[in-house]
Amino acid sequence: MGSSPLILVCNDDGVHSEGLAALAAAVQPLGDVVVVAPDRERSAVSHSLTLHRPLRVEEVGAGRHAVNGTPTDCVNLAINGILGRRPSLVLSGINKGANLGDDVTYSGTVSAAMEGTLLGVPSVAVSAVGRGSFRFDAAAAFSARLAAWVLERSLPPDTLLNVNVPAPRDGQPIRGFALTRMGRRRYGDAIVEKVDPRGKKYYWIGGEELEFVQEEGTDFHAVSQGFISVTPIHLDLTNYKSFDALKALDFAWP
Repeated sequence: MGSSPLILVCNDDGVHSEGLAALAAAVQPLGDVVVVAPDRERSAVSHSLTLHRPLRVEEVGAGRHAVNGTPTDCVNLAINGILGRRPSLVLSGINKGANLGDDVTYSGTVSAAMEGTLLGVPSVAVSAVGRGSFRFDAAAAFSARLAAWVLERSLPPDTLLNVNVPAPRDGQPIRGFALTRMGRRRYGDAIVEKVDPRGKKYYWIGGEELEFVQEEGTDFHAVSQGFISVTPIHLDLTNYKSFDALKALDFAWP
């Protein structure tokens, strides 16, 4: 490795995921690419960090490392230990399935990019919309173009990009991309209750496919119209607009 930009690639689907391989290959011409990813699928672990046990790192190929931890662990370990020099960019993905709207709060894919952002490195999360079988060519190609742009211009402070690429429909090409805001779910019955052979109840979370509120300008609306969604996510979660309303909190304490 020389003076080329160092690009860290991570995910939550595991180090052997096809989406991870497609992303790493797509950005290979842009710099020195190192993969540090979970040793198994870690979907929906959010921004969890492993504190109750030691982490182990295994080199599974040239520039490819598997960690027995979460996506957040992988990015933290990579930047603070494994890489040896600071990366210019963190890319997380390509995730098998969308990370739209409220779902980003659960997503290990987005959380890996969040950790990179917290550590001061421009970071992008990329997801392929769909279920079952996935094609990563469009997502990989767009990621490479976006990565080149970010390497040249960086990103605003404390801001990551969450990218969702729609699945191809009836041979129709993707229509382009759009800057979007996070959409909102319509929450319904997302729990499936069943009984095991011994008569005890058990539950599956996420049994029903939940819908999104159809609003123009949101990530969900963009991908439903055949556009790649690019959502800037700011790590400052403070709701500044609520300050005036909360001035009613005027009781004395202690």
